[in-house]
Amino acid sequence: MHNHPSGDPTPSNADIQMTRTIIEVAKPLGIEVHDHIIVGKDGHASLRGLRLI
Repeated sequence: MHNHPSGDPTPSNADIQMTRTIIEVAKPLGIEVHDHIIVGKDGHASLRGLRLI
């Protein structure tokens, strides 16, 4: 989870790529990443909900 100070919770390409990298690195350690939530002034976005992960 993190915030976007701009207020727009839309995931950036960097947010998506970083999340996918974390998922791949965590997998061999037995750690499952369930979601990545971005909070902004106008709401929030779930990468899982947006089917980006």
